[in-house]
Amino acid sequence: MSEQPDPQRLAALENRIDALKKTQEETPPMESHHSMASAAWRMVTELVAGLAIGFGVGWGLDTALGTTPFLMVLFVLLGFVAGVRVMIRTAQEIQEQRIMAEKSVPETQADITATETTRK
Repeated sequence: MSEQPDPQRLAALENRIDALKKTQEETPPMESHHSMASAAWRMVTELVAGLAIGFGVGWGLDTALGTTPFLMVLFVLLGFVAGVRVMIRTAQEIQEQRIMAEKSVPETQADITATETTRK
């Protein structure tokens, strides 16, 4: 065995390293922890807003009509349902954005490695 490195193998290795570096630089940044936290706060705010609006409308109608807290309970439940529906819509929107972001990434490092092993 010779102690000299094979220049062709070294050149091929350098090309593979350069290709991997280029793919890592071009990938867009994924959502950070802060963006996920802001999405969570948005969903909590939507739920609380639905409850608060339902409570306000129900209490106002109960006061104006002189009824028991029947309307307040009814509108709080309706506000809760509306808040949950808005939260679900927001979660679907976030999921669609994540799917679109994943589709925009051309290749991952695993794809490049798999392609190189099949070429050999």
